[in-house]
Amino acid sequence: MKFEWMVARRYLRSKHKPPVLRLVTFLSVVGVAAGVATLVIALAMNTGFSQAIRNRLLVVTAHINLKPNNGAEGIRDYRQLMARLGPTPGVRSVTPVVYNTVLLYAHDKPQGVVLKGVDPELEERADAALRHIVSGSDSFAADSFGIPGILIGRILAEDVDLSVGDYVTIISPQGSLTPFGMLPRSQRFRVNGIFDSGFYDYDANWTFITLHAAQELAGIGDVISELEIRVNDLDHTDEIASVIAQEAGSGYHTTTWSEENRALFRAMSLEKLVTAVFVGLITFVAGLNILVVLAMTVTDKAHDIAVLMTLGARRVQVRNIFVLQGFLVGVTGTAIGLLLGYALAWTANHWRLVPLNPEIYAVPYVPFHSNGWDALWIGAAALAISVAATVYPARAASGTRPVDILRAE
Repeated sequence: MKFEWMVARRYLRSKHKPPVLRLVTFLSVVGVAAGVATLVIALAMNTGFSQAIRNRLLVVTAHINLKPNNGAEGIRDYRQLMARLGPTPGVRSVTPVVYNTVLLYAHDKPQGVVLKGVDPELEERADAALRHIVSGSDSFAADSFGIPGILIGRILAEDVDLSVGDYVTIISPQGSLTPFGMLPRSQRFRVNGIFDSGFYDYDANWTFITLHAAQELAGIGDVISELEIRVNDLDHTDEIASVIAQEAGSGYHTTTWSEENRALFRAMSLEKLVTAVFVGLITFVAGLNILVVLAMTVTDKAHDIAVLMTLGARRVQVRNIFVLQGFLVGVTGTAIGLLLGYALAWTANHWRLVPLNPEIYAVPYVPFHSNGWDALWIGAAALAISVAATVYPARAASGTRPVDILRAE
């Protein structure tokens, strides 16, 4: 193989190569590098988006939700249920919640929001949003007038022009029966804290109050909407959800964070596949350039090939010379493309070079998270295309008839 390597390298580095052939060889390397780098950056962007959305979702959502089959009735014996589910292997926390869609009114600005009633002590350990307080505190303590506290998202605070210490009125659609008919319940709350979870929809539409206050506002008594469960290992979420469903009994069912966001992550997976296919066509086109280079080299070096075969070079050795030429072009372009792609992806992610509108994309900038496994299969695919492009020219070179070439000379 040393003979084939030597001749292949000499053909690539030859100073007597025609300028057009030299240019096409250079463009082949550039084409492979551009295709590989573009594919690395595109996949890093897709992976970054998936991870960013997933991480932000897990900050604000439970890993497993246990809900009653008849959702309108809620869960009444939730304390006993929590005591049974808490010791389940893999479960980190079990917290009761009450959800209600309400109208928040402040500064003559009505705003529809999701009101989440929580147990402050349990929720603080489970929900990371309450650990991202940017103003005020995470306390739900009432003020000197007995008005209970509420925590709101940063975007909501900006939209309604609220700050810590302001008062808001929460109006619940679950009404109270009065002599004048059914009237909606309302209650005043003091803004004790403002949180920033990093997830736009959550920060713009969610509020927290105590579990007891939420139950009173909804008029449901000592009943909760569901139990939120967080696990130690996300890879075992489905197995733990099955165990919890069996332990809870036939009156309940579970949903996981991946099930509730299945459409979103399925769309992201499809987008990653489509991106890989279409961006990968750039590398395929670069492979065609390698085919052109080798075909031109075979024509240009026909006399040399005839001389080599006359001196005893076997046809398989001649074929290997051109296969190795294409392989060297592919290796060079792939190496440059991988280095360039990962460098650009790291730079763009570290310095946040591509800003986004968080109202649309849920993240403030394009995240690039490179994956080491992507480098392996991208490099393997680029080399496979490069070697495949050598098949026809290499067979043409090995099929040369020295007699015909030298007779023409």
